[in-house]
Amino acid sequence: MDTNNLAQITFGGGCFWCVESCFNMLKGVESAISGYSGGHKDNPTYEEVCTGETGHAEVVQITYDPAIISYEQLMDVFFFLHDPTQLNRQGNDIGTQYRSVIYYNDDAEKAKAAEAIEVSKQSGRWQGTYVTELTKFDKFWPAEQYHQGYYNENPTQPYCSAVVGPKIQKFKKHFEELGMLNEE
Repeated sequence: MDTNNLAQITFGGGCFWCVESCFNMLKGVESAISGYSGGHKDNPTYEEVCTGETGHAEVVQITYDPAIISYEQLMDVFFFLHDPTQLNRQGNDIGTQYRSVIYYNDDAEKAKAAEAIEVSKQSGRWQGTYVTELTKFDKFWPAEQYHQGYYNENPTQPYCSAVVGPKIQKFKKHFEELGMLNEE
């Protein structure tokens, strides 16, 4: 991987445990880090974000090599992993911290994100009105260390086994067939 030409993208698609785990399996992704963006408090804690009062979303910041995986491919994975038609929730996870959001770094990336939303809409994968926010990136606060790689460390935790595990299996089946996953 060419570390001189890495790019970053930050987005939220519900609980970051699942999103982070999946992106870390992709070829061309150097890291996917769980954290918080979009709020008004510096260095928020998980407990503070869970109240919904800080304005942050649970997000994943992905560092990737565009020569191996494209922005468009990352967007396809993003829209595969969550339902962009659910306002401030994903399944039973309810609150603004679970909103669908893409944080863009510049106008060119904003245009690519808007195009990715249109491509996803045209795919017919999700029925309903898309509520994915496009928001200018400001700050990213890494989540506490115990959130990093949470699923891998806690696969039998009830939420992980009931919600995250099945989503990861569906992800693996689909993206393995496309040849996008790292060798295990």
